[in-house]
Amino acid sequence: MLTILVINSKGGSGKTTLATNLASYYASKKVRTAIMDYDPQGSSMQWLRVRPDEVEKIQGANAAPAKGAAPLRSLQAWIPVETEVMIIDAPAGVKGLLLQELVRRSNFIVIPVAPSPIDIHATADFIKELFLFGGARTSKANIAVVANRVRRASSPVYGSLERFLNSLKLPFLTSIRDSDNYLHAAEKGVGIFEMDEVTTSMERRELMPILKWLNGQFANRFGSRLEDRTLSIEGSRKFAAFRTGTHHLTVLSATGRFKSYPVFPKRRVL
Repeated sequence: MLTILVINSKGGSGKTTLATNLASYYASKKVRTAIMDYDPQGSSMQWLRVRPDEVEKIQGANAAPAKGAAPLRSLQAWIPVETEVMIIDAPAGVKGLLLQELVRRSNFIVIPVAPSPIDIHATADFIKELFLFGGARTSKANIAVVANRVRRASSPVYGSLERFLNSLKLPFLTSIRDSDNYLHAAEKGVGIFEMDEVTTSMERRELMPILKWLNGQFANRFGSRLEDRTLSIEGSRKFAAFRTGTHHLTVLSATGRFKSYPVFPKRRVL
């Protein structure tokens, strides 16, 4: 099972919007998909409750613990064993044992961040927490960042976000606009890829770099098409290391400074 964790301790970063659109994409491709909602607000569960009967079913699991209850439970208690993709919608302010458990379970970790000084600062602190205490340093999960709820891509604040991500050596996959289409999709319980293709063409283009980063797991299922095959990110310098088969692992030293080390693909042992 492929597990994708959408997480940021800062509230208002658009985690649920991203989680539901990823889930609906996989479901639309006939991949057995589930959402595990750890957020006490239950926004992903509400989205599933209004989801139309005519679209592909997505299994929902309300993992938000009741007051005084233990926060960690077996995956089998929540989702069917035949699930192929699980999207975890993490709560704001997650830390400690729950953060470690979510990181341990995940194959991919996507961190959405809104391009404001407050959000950037809070996300920087969260990423340090992720590596120092969340287990990301020893985790096998791939980690990337997306800019979410962006209003003007040319704003000075957005530039500071890119510099921040470059300093951490984390992949910056895409920028997601603050578009009303995401609101319309949420109201109907669907995702961007389940709406009219012409109306949502820009939003589809924004999400495709994330899906390209994730979809190697299902290359045999989707073939070479991968929805919008022509939307290439090969020209981006940020992905140069991934094209050569290596990437950099960012870790924190004892002084709290980030260091980058090359990580090479594991060789197959015959």
